[in-house]
Amino acid sequence: MPDRPSWLDEVRRPPTAVPESATRPAPLLFDDRHRPIRTPAGWSARRGEIASRWREFLGTIETPRAVEPIKTLEEDRRAGVRRRLIRYEAEPGLPVEAYLLEPLDLPATPRRPGVVVCHSTTADTIRQPSGLEGPEDKHIGLDLARRGYVALCPRCFLWQYSRAGKIAEAVDWLHRRRPGVSGMAKMLLDAVRAVDVLVSLPGVDPKRIGSIGHSLGAKEVLYLSAFDSRVRATVSSEGGIGLTYSNWDAPWYLGASIRRPGFPLDHGQVLALTAPRAFLLIGGESADGDWSWPYVEEALPVWSLLEAPDAVGLFNHRQGHAFPPSSRTRSAEWLDWFLRA
Repeated sequence: MPDRPSWLDEVRRPPTAVPESATRPAPLLFDDRHRPIRTPAGWSARRGEIASRWREFLGTIETPRAVEPIKTLEEDRRAGVRRRLIRYEAEPGLPVEAYLLEPLDLPATPRRPGVVVCHSTTADTIRQPSGLEGPEDKHIGLDLARRGYVALCPRCFLWQYSRAGKIAEAVDWLHRRRPGVSGMAKMLLDAVRAVDVLVSLPGVDPKRIGSIGHSLGAKEVLYLSAFDSRVRATVSSEGGIGLTYSNWDAPWYLGASIRRPGFPLDHGQVLALTAPRAFLLIGGESADGDWSWPYVEEALPVWSLLEAPDAVGLFNHRQGHAFPPSSRTRSAEWLDWFLRA
């Protein structure tokens, strides 16, 4: 079993100063009649209400959960891992490609932890986290596979269903097929399918599933963590936790309606849906930073109520919209600890 990270208490302490520009999410431990919630049962009921409201807003894609046979398109064994380009169906008749990385030359074990790695906004898409293209600091899936994880790096639909990275084509394609369904709903479905694939593998422990993403990928794992309880630990890096902290109003995420005056939902609610499972928010003073603290601060009482007070936090590396070595180390240690990897 890994050692408890020495910095675990640090990420639950507020920054020296929270900028005045920070937005503050709605209080969580109150019901619709503004009565305080003091029991896990009370939060469970409230959680169900919050999840239903967000599902209604996002739109739901109803489709069978069965995982179609996985097809291997190519394979290599380099850099200490077995790396396969695979294809499977996200929806009937709609293929998705992903890289599946498994560790080599490590002691045999019955089942390993699995992790979904969502790539950032890049033309390299899945080749980036799998270690085939791009800067080494974004080779997140490769790093975790070398550490002993089975890592699945799926391609976001914005590139899977468009030509030459013209993501507006993928958005139009989605809205023609699924009127009224948000881009984030499609991303969520695809991320859930990635979990389906992982847990179907005989070498993966279905009780030790994590997720991690940077930028675009951070947005995807925020929602995956909230709506798929099989994910036990998550790291979300520089996605912009507040609805105004990043381009959440883009048509491929949530759309312009979130900018309406009086929009009743906020991401404090989405974050809290993960409790008591583990969630680490990473900022670099670009999309997330000290101004993100109010979201963690509001969420902490929920985690405490559910007897998991150390399972949520904010780490600010202050190096911009990046995933530097400090983030790589803490992300891996976070996943190791909460998945007991």
